[in-house]
Amino acid sequence: MKYRRLGKTDLNVSVVGVGTWQFGGDWGKDYTQKDADEILIRAKELGINLIDTAECYGPHHMSETFIGDFLSRDRREDWVLATKFGHHWHDKWENAWNADQIRTQLEESLRALKTDYVDLYQFHSGSDEAFDNDALWTMLDKQVQAGKIRNLGISIGSNDNLYQTDKATEVNAKAIQVVYNRIDRVPEEQVFPSCERQDLGVLARVPLASGFLSGKYKPGAVFEDNVRKGRDRADTDEKLRQVQQIQNTEVPEGVGMAEWALAWCLKNPTVSCVIPGCKTVEQVESNALAAEIEL
Repeated sequence: MKYRRLGKTDLNVSVVGVGTWQFGGDWGKDYTQKDADEILIRAKELGINLIDTAECYGPHHMSETFIGDFLSRDRREDWVLATKFGHHWHDKWENAWNADQIRTQLEESLRALKTDYVDLYQFHSGSDEAFDNDALWTMLDKQVQAGKIRNLGISIGSNDNLYQTDKATEVNAKAIQVVYNRIDRVPEEQVFPSCERQDLGVLARVPLASGFLSGKYKPGAVFEDNVRKGRDRADTDEKLRQVQQIQNTEVPEGVGMAEWALAWCLKNPTVSCVIPGCKTVEQVESNALAAEIEL
């Protein structure tokens, strides 16, 4: 495994992390604690040290709860733990952006994660209006001073959200999370240059383009899972054609497409870490191989 500095934080993160949206059950599979443990144990064995989760990955902090139970039996200090704020999913899913709501949400996340601090606490895909809230950032800065948050970050909802990216230093955020992959390169145009100017860490989410870059699907494929189901058919077919062309012309012989796609993201020095989701131990192992591929 290789490691990179996460922007101007004091964190060195594995270039491949573990995304945990799937633990909330949104990928068409209900996870158990045993499933989560096996994935995280294998990730640690492979040198992965970053876990990315969120308050709304499953109802009642489900993903965070699986992770917290695991961490209670492992060495918390071995992990860089990133979670997010701004949405609320208890009896129903809703937005929650005012300072009091987020203070409560932070406490709920800490309880679920069974820890007294998070390494990276990220504004989660909110509007610019929600972002421009001095009371929110003042409250969060107090939580940083109290030691409950080590670093603040922004998970931008749009790949070209330059406004929130440019404001990162102003609100003391030190990392940007954004969708970035071989078939969605929008952040290269304005977001990445802004990150470089401010020395912000970059977490690349959806690096396999929701599985399109896994190499498992050919033009005409029909998706049944919750991640891609319901997409526009023409858009799906265009992406599948594009992926097939990439596979034929850019992926070296003998290299798996999924591993190549992650390594492609990491070829960009602005990217600190890719955070693919993984359903199985085998996918964790495949993801980790990307760290060894030189492009």
